[in-house]
Amino acid sequence: MAREITGRHVLIGTVSAFSVIIAVNLYMAYSAISTFPGVEAQNTYYASQNFNAQLKAQQALGWEVAQDYADGQLVLKITNEKTGAPGDVEDLQVLIGRATEASDDRLPVFVREAGAFVAPVDLAPGKWILRIEALAKDGTTFRQQRQLYVKG
Repeated sequence: MAREITGRHVLIGTVSAFSVIIAVNLYMAYSAISTFPGVEAQNTYYASQNFNAQLKAQQALGWEVAQDYADGQLVLKITNEKTGAPGDVEDLQVLIGRATEASDDRLPVFVREAGAFVAPVDLAPGKWILRIEALAKDGTTFRQQRQLYVKG
């Protein structure tokens, strides 16, 4: 014999369903806020003041970047886009991380080998972001952000 559905049963079912939805939304919001810092620049106004001058100086270098990842080795080639010769790089720093959280961020140490920069780094499958900052021998800063897809 089936029990009769009353208004109380409907109320309990509705409140339970919305409670689950609200709990999941709160958990997802907490996870999003706690794993992603969300800050690219502390003060965007000041960061923008020299943007055009820095962009022109960077473009004057004429550098292009190519990356390759295989067998735990990340290879970056910074070359002159017109001549194909290696760029005059004084210093190189690359922040590798995921687009959505900072916990996987790492700064590998690169070694110059045969006109390229090589670093041992173990990357899990998926999408990675490379934030490249290179200093030219003339003091010009070169910044570029690139995407890297690691097959799984």
